[in-house]
Amino acid sequence: MSDRRRAITPERAHPRLAPGLPLPDHPREEASAGILQERLLAWYDRERRALPWRPPPGTAADPYRTWASEIMLQQTTAAAAAPYFNRFIERWPRVEDLAAAELDEVLHAWQGLGYYARARNMHACAQAVAAAGGRFPDREEALRALPGIGAYTAAAIAAIAFGRRAAPVDGNIVRVLARLDAVETPLPKARGEIAVRARELAPSVRPGDFAQAMMDLGATVCTPRRPRCALCPWREPCAARAAGNAEAYPRRAEKKDRPVRYGVAFWIERGDGAVLLRKRPLRGLLGGLMEFPSTEWRARPWGGSEAADCAPAGIAAGGWRAIAGTIGHTFTHFHLQMSVLAARAERSVGTSAGTWVALDRLGEHALPSLMTKIADHVRRAGDGDAHPAPRPKRPPRRQES
Repeated sequence: MSDRRRAITPERAHPRLAPGLPLPDHPREEASAGILQERLLAWYDRERRALPWRPPPGTAADPYRTWASEIMLQQTTAAAAAPYFNRFIERWPRVEDLAAAELDEVLHAWQGLGYYARARNMHACAQAVAAAGGRFPDREEALRALPGIGAYTAAAIAAIAFGRRAAPVDGNIVRVLARLDAVETPLPKARGEIAVRARELAPSVRPGDFAQAMMDLGATVCTPRRPRCALCPWREPCAARAAGNAEAYPRRAEKKDRPVRYGVAFWIERGDGAVLLRKRPLRGLLGGLMEFPSTEWRARPWGGSEAADCAPAGIAAGGWRAIAGTIGHTFTHFHLQMSVLAARAERSVGTSAGTWVALDRLGEHALPSLMTKIADHVRRAGDGDAHPAPRPKRPPRRQES
């Protein structure tokens, strides 16, 4: 065993523990950080996942790839993020390449991953790093100053890409540590307590591997449902397992119901079959993406004539037709119910209100999944003469605590 791996052993870290004996059942009292580190890193060396952003064992991680993967993995599973990561790296192999891209290109490449503010911040961050010489800073404080990099992402990059003793805490790590210590404080309040515990456990040797090991443990063994406790390297010191109710952790505060908002989209079609799209403002929800023109989204439903007053002026040739049914879509903080008003445009009309796009070319634009739902809804109602581009599937979320 190399000196790098020999620095901590169970016997040196816990002299009362004889070789081969199981770990004690009370982690705070008995299982030292050194024991937990050694057990988890040994497990990781055997069981680490092969992921496209991870270099082979013993090879230094690339900061650009580490950063790109961590941004994509926010709210997204590794399996869903992997093909997007591969396409991004193939298209923009260096941070300078991504910085030089148009934002619309980045948003279109991101289409289907959701949470589009990540893509806008990713582009802005790439430009900031490229302007500073193309090198990511190697310390958490400096990383947090970059667009789109919060405390978790900064700690992950510092640990994984630069070997800094840092303690990233994602949903998987929250779950693992909440179970290890049977944390009774419900989420989200417990996150501060768990972050302190993560910093206590973070080793000075192989901090990046340790952080990724906890992520892998949560993703493959300490799962939200039916955790595979028999395979866990921390099964003996895990307080939740010892109590026989690992699945009950982390504790959760009662969730508040999401409010419902209402909006009306305007399906405006020219004689040649093209429909009107416009770009949303850069700031705010779905910022910088393309949309069908619509009313604001508000707490009370819209009346038909009231909504029509909000339509782009001087475009519709006749009256508005209500498309039967509604489109439901859920955002992080609210549910949205959209209805649709359709109209034909004046013949050969031009407009500064947006862009005319053929239905079979919608897929070439950065449309969020809500807009593809609207296009599909209109097509099923018979108001579209051609099929819209296939709707991108939203990947499953990363397992969150």
